[in-house]
Amino acid sequence: MSTTANPACVCETVECFYNNSGKNIPDQWGVKDYVVVSLGVTVSIIVILANILVMTAIFINRRFHFPIYYLLGNLAAADLFAGISYLHVMLHTGPWTKRLTVYQWFIRQGLIDTSLTASVINLLAIAVERHQTIFTMQLHSQMTKRRVLLLISTIWIVAILMGLIPSMGWNCLCDLQNCSKMAPMYSTSYLVFWAVLNLVTFLVMVAVYTRIFWYVRRKSQRMSQHTTQVKHKETVVTLMKTVFLILGCFVICWTPGLVILLLDGVKSGFPVLVVEKFFLVLAECNSLINPVIYSYRDQDMRRTFRRILCFCGPARCRGDPQGDLSGARFNTVEHEGLKDPKESGDGQVVLNRGEELLNASES
Repeated sequence: MSTTANPACVCETVECFYNNSGKNIPDQWGVKDYVVVSLGVTVSIIVILANILVMTAIFINRRFHFPIYYLLGNLAAADLFAGISYLHVMLHTGPWTKRLTVYQWFIRQGLIDTSLTASVINLLAIAVERHQTIFTMQLHSQMTKRRVLLLISTIWIVAILMGLIPSMGWNCLCDLQNCSKMAPMYSTSYLVFWAVLNLVTFLVMVAVYTRIFWYVRRKSQRMSQHTTQVKHKETVVTLMKTVFLILGCFVICWTPGLVILLLDGVKSGFPVLVVEKFFLVLAECNSLINPVIYSYRDQDMRRTFRRILCFCGPARCRGDPQGDLSGARFNTVEHEGLKDPKESGDGQVVLNRGEELLNASES
């Protein structure tokens, strides 16, 4: 990515672009730089390990082999990618930024853009999947594994393309007057496009989930008090609340950063560089929040985490007498009625057990 071919391209180094935007690169490491890098590297490593744990749990536990959990696993993959991207940024920031070539700088920024885009599109896919299933009061969609794999592949193809757009020409390498302050080689017009696109997507997802929430609430009030229906309703609502919580945390963590990107893009004069690092840390924390949500909201996910971390056979894990990962008891699918055998009698328990084993073998 050379800038010498065009005589209008004055800058040839990363430092030149930073000086042009008023975002000076320090010559020496300061206390603040050490704190930011140390904290950033630590959080990034935790993010990577936590999301590997989530992906492993979904992979080894057959109870999670449904479209919604595949998409949640892909969201964990996007968070894992974000952790790797943040770690790469932390190892190429401060005075180290001067050592980057223009091409390497675009790679650094493109990784962050790709991870965010993958997360946003994945959340949008989850919203569509939930809309399809919740309005029929089902827990899982009938989407085949092939279609889910195709959807996940499409998500990453679009995310990678969005991350490559600036390096493919939508930049300010030869238009220094329209360079961004936060991303000195990004065109302000691209920042406006990217920020508005993501913010509009956020609003669409919030509107979809709000509509689903009110529908579920109305529908739940009309359902009979039969044990099976009540337990099914509670399972649907619990999963819905988990997904809604994930979306809410994502919007809260990323919206401030997107807003200052938009302010930077429209040249509002707002001191974006003052708050830039704080909002970057906030965005990074989102990749750590999702595994915490899974652990807090999903008992079976929490149990699977414990089995993985204790590095022993499931039957020997302390506090979990059930043992087998592919066993019948599962609190996140339709058969939660097994939790309260007194309500349905021994015959109903046997029936529920048989149905559950059949569904487990089919999945």
